[in-house]
Amino acid sequence: MNSVFLNGAYLPKDQARISVDDRGFVFGDGIYEVVRIIEGRIFAWGEHAARMARGLDAVRIPFSASDVAGLEAVCNTLIADNDLQSGEATVYFQVSRGAAPRTHYFPPAGTPPTVYAAPSRFTPSRDMREKGVKAITVPDLRWARCDLKTVNLMGAVLARQAAHESGAYEALMIRDGMMMEGAATNAFAVIDGVVRTYPLSNYILPGITRQYVLDAARDVGVPVSEEPVTQAQMFAAPELFIVGTTTDVAPIVLLDGKTVGSGSPGPVTKKVQAAFLARLYGSAAVAH
Repeated sequence: MNSVFLNGAYLPKDQARISVDDRGFVFGDGIYEVVRIIEGRIFAWGEHAARMARGLDAVRIPFSASDVAGLEAVCNTLIADNDLQSGEATVYFQVSRGAAPRTHYFPPAGTPPTVYAAPSRFTPSRDMREKGVKAITVPDLRWARCDLKTVNLMGAVLARQAAHESGAYEALMIRDGMMMEGAATNAFAVIDGVVRTYPLSNYILPGITRQYVLDAARDVGVPVSEEPVTQAQMFAAPELFIVGTTTDVAPIVLLDGKTVGSGSPGPVTKKVQAAFLARLYGSAAVAH
C-alpha cells in the first residue's frame, strides 16, 4: 500500500512532496477529514463531504463544495489502487491554503490549495468495544472554533499525550465545569437512562459518528438528550462512552482512576453500540 493523491496526481507515498512554504505546514492553515472504508465501501461519504465543505468555507479556503464532492472519486481510486476492497481502512483528506510566502494574512488570489489524500489499512479494536477504555479529564484550552476540523490540533495533541502518559486511551475536555468532548472523539453520559451529550455549538466537533449514534439510539428506543453534562454528573454517571470514526462506540470503564459504574460496559451503552454497529456494517454486524 503506497499510492496517495497529491494535487491531481496519484503517486507512491515516498515520492509525494509538499513545499516548506505550504500554509498547512507553516500555520496549520487547512481542513481535514478521515473516512471509514468497509469492504471497499465509503461509510457516510455525504456527511463527511458536507462537513469538509462547511469547514473550508468557514476558513475561506477556495475549495468549493463541488471540489469536495470530486474527492469521492479520488477515494474510490485509492481504494482500488491500494487493494482495499476487502477488510477495513481509512482515507485521510487534507486541503490547505497552499504554498506562498509566509504572511499571516491570506496569500494572493489564485494561489492553488494543496490537496492530499492517503489511505491506511485499519483494524477495529474488539477489546475497546467489549472491555472498554480508560480516560482522564483535562482542561479544554483549545480555541473557540472546535466545530471546524482544522489541521491545527495542538490542543488535542497535548490532551492525548497526557492520556497516553496516564495509560489511558482518551482525554475528556472540561470547559466551564462541563464535559465537552474527547480530544479525538465525542463524549456521552448515561444519566437516568437517558443518553446525553453536549449540544452542537462552536465548542465541539459535529461528529459524523455522533449523529449516527444518536439516530441509532432513537431507533432502538433509547432516549437521548443533547444537553450539557456537568463534571459532577459525569463522575456520578453509571455509564460513559466515546464515539468516533475509528473508535466506533467505546465504553469508558475508568475515569481519572475511578471506576465508572460497575467497571464494565453498561447495558445502555451496549444497546447503543449494537444499534450503531448494525448501521455501520449492516447485516454483517454480528461478525464484527
